[in-house]
Amino acid sequence: MRAGFIRALMDLAKTDERIFLLVGDVGYSLVEPFAQGFPRRFINVGIAEQNMMGIATGLAMSGKIVFAYSLANFPTFRCVEQIRNDVCYHNANVKIVASGGGLVYGALGVTHHVTEDLAIMRALPNMTVIAPGDPIEAALATREAAEFPGPCYLRLARTGDPVVHEAVPDFQIGKAITVRNGDDITLVASGGILYNTVQAAKQLEQKGIKPRVLSMHTVKPLDAEALLAAATETKAIITIEEHSIIGGLGGAVAEVLAESGISGIAFRRVGIKDCFCFEVGSQAYLCKYYSLSAEDIVNEAIHLLKGV
Repeated sequence: MRAGFIRALMDLAKTDERIFLLVGDVGYSLVEPFAQGFPRRFINVGIAEQNMMGIATGLAMSGKIVFAYSLANFPTFRCVEQIRNDVCYHNANVKIVASGGGLVYGALGVTHHVTEDLAIMRALPNMTVIAPGDPIEAALATREAAEFPGPCYLRLARTGDPVVHEAVPDFQIGKAITVRNGDDITLVASGGILYNTVQAAKQLEQKGIKPRVLSMHTVKPLDAEALLAAATETKAIITIEEHSIIGGLGGAVAEVLAESGISGIAFRRVGIKDCFCFEVGSQAYLCKYYSLSAEDIVNEAIHLLKGV
């Protein structure tokens, strides 16, 4: 996803001199082309993410479109106050780009796991929250975020993420992408876990179950229309996210369903329980450990449908 992001940002910067990129002394082997191509619009702030948000806000208030990039836990947890008071309070045109969302940096331990960021960013007024599902969506999200006025949080996974979409989809902030259609159960995924979700859908089809797959790349604002259609056209809904089940995609979907007045829809959140991920290992290992593998999603879907 990171490669898709930087390519799209480079293309934007070639035609729009308002585009700036700020980094927190990270992104080596990724950001150099931008730094070399647009040296006056690239700032390495250093390991000072709180300062980075202040600088980004200042640039945005002077008419710039600012992308502030760092490893996911640093531009979020470390500087929530600056994001709230500087970026969001001023409705500044700052795009916070977090690389390594979820369990990407699993081997580095709890301090580098990012499993509460969506909940925090969702709660901030004026903040738009985007978690693309594959490299194609990442590039499209970057372009959309640049054109979208005001603060955006762009949650990326890593480099080398598998491509899910067979063709370039219609990507709009606030509108889910229907990856696969079906009328038995709806699988709603956000972020890089979309790949596991699609693999699970294929396995369910082999078992005679027709799943609908929605890439809910925008967690805020949520596509309530797509969710309500799923609630009336399928028997059950499962949300899948590489994030805590509290406050992220699952919480957002639950809010929509609870207030919709639609009764009888079976619903389940698949994600990380209310805990720290003390296990250490690769992203794939941790996804399996926390029941986020394709096989785990299949089992959850079958179990949920049995109760319908």
